[in-house]
Amino acid sequence: MAKDLTRLLRPRSIAVIGGGAWCRQVILQAQKMSFDGGLHLVHPREIEIEGVKAVAKISDLPDVPDAVFIGVNRQATVEAVTALSAMGAGGAVCFASGFSEAAAEDGNATTLQRQLVDAAGDMPILGPNCYGFINALDGALLWPDQHGCDPVPRGVAILTQSSNIAINLTMQRRALPIACMVTCGNMAQTRQAEIAMALLDDPRITAIGLHIEGFGDTGQWHDLAMKAQEKSVPLIALKVGASDQARNATISHTASLAGSDAGAQALLDRLGIARLHDLPSFLETLKLLHCNGPLTSNALSCISCSGGEASLAADTAAHSALTFPALTNDQESALLEALGPMVSLSNPLDYHTYVWGDVDKMTAAWLPMAARHVGLTLIVIDYPHTDASDWQSATQAAIAVRKRGGQPVAVVATLPELMPREVARDLMAAGVTPLCGLREAMNAAEAAAQMRAPHRMPPLVPGHDRTVAPLSEADAKELLRGFGADTPRAVAVHGAGDVAVASDLAAPLVLKGQGIAHKSEAGAVMLNLTHDALAVTAQRMKAQSFLIEEMVQGGVAELLIGVTRDAAHGFVLTLGAGGVMTELWQDTTSLLLPVTEDDVTAALTRLKTYPLLTGFRGRPAADLTAITRAVMALQSFVIAHAERIGEAEINPLICTADRAVVADALITMTPDTNAQGEPDGAD
Repeated sequence: MAKDLTRLLRPRSIAVIGGGAWCRQVILQAQKMSFDGGLHLVHPREIEIEGVKAVAKISDLPDVPDAVFIGVNRQATVEAVTALSAMGAGGAVCFASGFSEAAAEDGNATTLQRQLVDAAGDMPILGPNCYGFINALDGALLWPDQHGCDPVPRGVAILTQSSNIAINLTMQRRALPIACMVTCGNMAQTRQAEIAMALLDDPRITAIGLHIEGFGDTGQWHDLAMKAQEKSVPLIALKVGASDQARNATISHTASLAGSDAGAQALLDRLGIARLHDLPSFLETLKLLHCNGPLTSNALSCISCSGGEASLAADTAAHSALTFPALTNDQESALLEALGPMVSLSNPLDYHTYVWGDVDKMTAAWLPMAARHVGLTLIVIDYPHTDASDWQSATQAAIAVRKRGGQPVAVVATLPELMPREVARDLMAAGVTPLCGLREAMNAAEAAAQMRAPHRMPPLVPGHDRTVAPLSEADAKELLRGFGADTPRAVAVHGAGDVAVASDLAAPLVLKGQGIAHKSEAGAVMLNLTHDALAVTAQRMKAQSFLIEEMVQGGVAELLIGVTRDAAHGFVLTLGAGGVMTELWQDTTSLLLPVTEDDVTAALTRLKTYPLLTGFRGRPAADLTAITRAVMALQSFVIAHAERIGEAEINPLICTADRAVVADALITMTPDTNAQGEPDGAD
């Protein structure tokens, strides 16, 4: 059941427990934001802070508070939460540290966090180890430090586990209207996705940015994505943990399970949440979404008065999903009329300075670039910090283009510091997005153009990790065959003297030594054998048992299909170039299970290997339907054994014109046991 965070996040009465510098700041910041509700203080010495007289005990409060900042030590925090929950308070911010994030240093930290959650009961709490929140829409905040937020009528919400990053983001001077800033801390009880879902109920929130260290319950995140889609509120994420160092820091900082970055990206893709990789781009994307919502196209127009800037814009977007479509005949005609024959017409457009300073002429020259088929028109303007009076005409022209064309327009400063705050505010007020930095602008446009609806099916939950062991290749293939996978005809034998039992198989044959990893490198796989060569080859191969198979012929391409259990994100399905080229090409794409056949088809098109599958330079094409069928068979197997699977990999899947054959398979899983605890085997 979802928690009701309304009273906590939109309080009419605030209480502060404690009397140190942090608690003083909570009262001071609430007063500076002109909070007009009840403001109370609890301290055993009945002190006075910023004109607010304390009561000695929580039970002495004049009314039941909606939101409480608990600024005392961790043991006293548990006691305070117990009392507040019993009296029916709306919620609390637990400022103290020393809970699960300190488990490595303090053996009691995790136990204390459990006690805190038990004490809260149904009362929502933020943290522990967090700053709290700023609600700039209603002038309500529980925030123990200075900040840079101003009251706004509408704007974006930002959620982060890091209080320090939260402070820094509030200090941005990019004209981004921050409606809510919420820190989540350890998320002992109330998770980041739950908070975001509560914020979606406020129609004044235009977009939500999530700085994510770990996901936790992926089902909650799916619920969030579905609700955001229903509310038409775009979500973006800055997910840390791509590097080994970041993953280690994440675990030590918040006790979050970071998991693999491939799994994180697959989850974000499934949820339709655009991902950014740096804070400036994160902020610029929120700004773009606040003004326009998701872009309808990845096609850009770019306008500047310098050929150097035009080239720089094109180069900056070169390795992204953005495009600069060629000008249409109508655009060229309108531009020729506005600029004359002295300007070379292209996109990006260098309009020179022939019309500079004349608002009407600048508008006429820029307006054709903001055509209906263009997702976003970028107007490159760098405002000098010395005297920018001549640049007012450019601001007015950009606003006129937005008003007359009705299409998304952004003014971009190539250097962030060349976008004056007052100009940015004027542009924002007129619906023009002021973007600070050319690289950040391109990142924002790419993210806003690639947003899509979340997958209707939630991710498959992996459950708890268990001890797993590898199956033999023969057993692995037998299991997959039971779910519809196409495997070669084969026999397994215990020793070289038994190879004669393979007489019913059709040559050419493949001989493999079982129980050997990386068979090719170990010389434990031999191809194109005749029946006569089998025995001699087996005698030379150092293996205790063998698998003899009919060799798959007519291969068009080799693929890898693998599923790994990712405790943080789900079961990650990886598709990529297979066989001996797997490590060399590193051509892969990842999805989370469950997938549909359409998901698989779309994923295959993203591979560099895809042209081989469709018939490269006149070569035969692979059977894409058979490939998809193999992936779905692997998925069916994993779902059926979800509690036991560690990893399941087909590599290579040999793709021919009419088959997709499992040439090699690796499965690790927990052995099944009977009532006496004895292993029953693989199935």
